[in-house]
Amino acid sequence: MARMEYTQDIAGDQPATAARKAARGARWYRSSFGRALEILDVAVILLVMTYVLKVTTAEHVLTAALSACLPMAIGGIGLWWILREHDLYRFDAEPSAVTHGVKTLGAVVLALPTTAGTGAMVALAAGRAAEVGAWEAGILTLLAGFTIVFLHFFSALILAAMIKAGLFSLNVVIVGATPLAQKLIEEAKASGDIAVLGVFDDRMDRAKPLPNHVKLLGGLDDLMSWPHLPSIDRVIVAVSSTAQSRVLQLVNKLRSMPNKVVLAIDMQGFDSDGTTIGRIGNRPVAYVSGAPEDAKRAFWKRGQDLVLGTCILVLAAPVMALIAVAIKLDSKGPVFFRQTRHGFNNQAFSCWKFRSMRVETADACAAQQVTRNDPRVTKIGRFIRATSLDELPQLFNVLNGTMSLVGPRPHAIGMKTGDQESEALVAEYAHRHRIKPGMTGWAAIHGSRGPVHCAEEVAERVAYDIAYIRDASLWLDLWIMVRTLPALLGDKGSVR
Repeated sequence: MARMEYTQDIAGDQPATAARKAARGARWYRSSFGRALEILDVAVILLVMTYVLKVTTAEHVLTAALSACLPMAIGGIGLWWILREHDLYRFDAEPSAVTHGVKTLGAVVLALPTTAGTGAMVALAAGRAAEVGAWEAGILTLLAGFTIVFLHFFSALILAAMIKAGLFSLNVVIVGATPLAQKLIEEAKASGDIAVLGVFDDRMDRAKPLPNHVKLLGGLDDLMSWPHLPSIDRVIVAVSSTAQSRVLQLVNKLRSMPNKVVLAIDMQGFDSDGTTIGRIGNRPVAYVSGAPEDAKRAFWKRGQDLVLGTCILVLAAPVMALIAVAIKLDSKGPVFFRQTRHGFNNQAFSCWKFRSMRVETADACAAQQVTRNDPRVTKIGRFIRATSLDELPQLFNVLNGTMSLVGPRPHAIGMKTGDQESEALVAEYAHRHRIKPGMTGWAAIHGSRGPVHCAEEVAERVAYDIAYIRDASLWLDLWIMVRTLPALLGDKGSVR
């Protein structure tokens, strides 16, 4: 119910639109779902092979002779290959559980004589009776195959529900109420990969009615101040690229947004320097701000956060308990301090820290950044800030998905550098919000950590963050984590 209310709130009366509630740096992909199902099928085949081997030979798969394992192993590979060749790990925008289940059953029936015949030949080559190899490979195909049929049937049901909930769609807004925008809206309905939540155009008097109940929501200034912008994955510029001055004017204005900005490709005469080509739905697009998401990298980065974050939390738990006791003994007030900060796509989230200041002087908006010998900081606070131990509770943010282990450090909303808000000092400031914020990052290991007291320091921090976003990889993340502790221990001069 909450999802539907939110959908109506951001999408008006667009019944065909399935908008996701929020973007967290990565979305679900149907292809990822298919890969996960493929891995599950292989696991089923291996488990059934282990069971059949135990029943027929009383041997364990790790101790059985190779000749006893080969017919079933080759048969299992044959079953998997036939399932793959029948495109059973690829799903339509509106999958039917019955249709997918029947296709899977047909593939299993087709695989049975193939795997039995292969099993017989492998058994003969291994010096065993052909009928034994055929029976072993055949029974494996039947048991694993029918388990996989039910698995695919229920997976298609689950996938259909997830698609209906909008988990696989990109939330987009379109700039330009043009014929190209109308095509995009129609393609979005057909593909199910895009949820168009509205169109913005400064030339509203020229705009024609839009299909599929999509609304014209205002001009560019309305877009820049739209409260639902943090839930938008892409801003699509749908202006003819032959109108180069108009395109460049729009792109230059939109580049300051944390959202990825793409140009719907209509490339006659458009200079593509500085762009990256990708796809949204069935249409090629040029990324003029940000870069296409890498589904595989997003999956492994989240896995890295969950696995390493859990391990670090377990190892750090005794230290965190001691810090909590020390904070309670040192000054009155809660152990934890929660501050609202900017996260991915400028979304606000509660960032956890150990409290290092006196309660009566706590600065939730970071209107006054910490200075050397700051009287607001407690005795324990000085120690945990100097060692960055105050940031250990951000492991909870990592596990709940609002932060990552590595990324740009999150800043408080409204944080000031001198008398100005920090985000107003550097034009590219919002670009650091194109990925999840991190507990450590490229800027941190290069000495840019803690408060920033002048525009030059803000610009340096932003430059490091943009460089990380451009070059981010799992290996770079691991290198940054390895470098973090030595960087902290070797930095005695920074005020934190």
